Amino acid sequence: MEAVNSKERIKEKTSIKVGAQKVGTFLSNMVIPNIGAFIAWGIVTALFIPNGYLPNEKLAELVTPMITYLLPLLIGYSGGKMISGHRGGVVGAVASIGVIVGTDVPMFIGAMIMGPFGGWAIKKFDDIFQSKIKAGFEMLVNNFSSGIIGFILAIIGYLGIGPIVSNIMAFLGNGIEFMINANLLPLVNLFTEPGKVIFLNNAINHGILGPLGVEQAAETGKSILFILSGNPGPGFGVLLAYMLFGKGTAKASAPGAAIIQFIGGIHELYFPYVLMKPLMILAVMAGGVAGTLTFTLFDTGLVATASPGSILSVIAMTPKGEYLQILAGVLASIVASFVVAMLILKADRSENEDFESNVTKMQGMKAESKGIVLNTASDNPIVESESVGQTISSANVKRIIFACDAGMGSSAMGASILRNKAKKAGLEIPVTNSAISDLEDEEGTLIITQIELNARAKQQTPSGVHETVDNFLSSPKYDQVIESLLRS
Repeated sequence: MEAVNSKERIKEKTSIKVGAQKVGTFLSNMVIPNIGAFIAWGIVTALFIPNGYLPNEKLAELVTPMITYLLPLLIGYSGGKMISGHRGGVVGAVASIGVIVGTDVPMFIGAMIMGPFGGWAIKKFDDIFQSKIKAGFEMLVNNFSSGIIGFILAIIGYLGIGPIVSNIMAFLGNGIEFMINANLLPLVNLFTEPGKVIFLNNAINHGILGPLGVEQAAETGKSILFILSGNPGPGFGVLLAYMLFGKGTAKASAPGAAIIQFIGGIHELYFPYVLMKPLMILAVMAGGVAGTLTFTLFDTGLVATASPGSILSVIAMTPKGEYLQILAGVLASIVASFVVAMLILKADRSENEDFESNVTKMQGMKAESKGIVLNTASDNPIVESESVGQTISSANVKRIIFACDAGMGSSAMGASILRNKAKKAGLEIPVTNSAISDLEDEEGTLIITQIELNARAKQQTPSGVHETVDNFLSSPKYDQVIESLLRS
């Protein structure tokens, strides 16, 4: 009876966790495809505002329309498109203009509400009436339904949603201002750093901190919120400690991971190093708190989101004359996380310090909550499709997709590695990368994810063949996949 209750509790916790990841990913996926526009706005702001690098009164006129109209409309369109394609995106954008015009602050949160709402509304209309439209009237009905629904939602947004969201944003802004003035903002890192390690990094950075940061930057030209989650210092400090005080494969793999994490901005690389020693979460928390405290004391921030979270992106988004302050905060986070990680590694007397075996052990414990069984012969996690139980072979794998939250960064690098291996082996099989939310349920597809994201990938593509890796940049699974395809 206790075993059954235990399984039920594990299943419930997993469901909550997967649900949180899905909500967070949905929010961040409205922002991530439009990061280029945010960076463009950040560059215009950094260059042409009165205290910018190249002050220009005329060109500075681009700043307000971009942040007031362009960026929220892009978010609203993306939110609607995720629900119901281009048609949903159009209605989502029209719905978003209501909250944008109805307030006097940049309405990013409002667009995140109205965009998906517009997509949902037009999808429901199509579900009910699409099959009832007489031949020859499709275009007429589609255009007028989009226009009428968009018009109604724009009015609702202007009169109702906009003022409500505006008050919420004012409350949140006052709360953040209070935390900054009281030097309490570093406490936020006690939640953001653990959240990143369980793959909520994009949701935290782009879904929550980014929109709030844009509102601050619109008034002051910069925001500390842009650097809270994107700071590469905490992860680099942990990897540096493994480089000097780790053992086995962890020590050997840490230098490469550190370079790519710090310069390339792929924070996911340090997650396995933290997960293999749970106390290591204290190190990244310490690094995050130290960095944010330094940024707060120096009253600094970035002009736009640093994406990816690379030191190069951070420097590129640094306001004029504040490079030393930003670098001091990054250095403080490196030192703090390094010191705590070093103490943890030196105090750990475990005889078995092999990176792969520790990660496999960690995966085994996590696997119980995700319906994953372990192949005891090889100690490698084998993910079996709950619907068809397929294995990897040339008969059922026609293409390979690496999937992660954003569909870029680490999954793109993993796809590149396996693509090169397949090419050298003479296999003509397409290998691409994608966001989990963009996956389509098709047979003949091998989906490779990190183990934390496997449950969501299986929900999205139950007909596919699924495999997991602990690290997109270094995994024995790649060679196993190639061997399986060659043998069959």
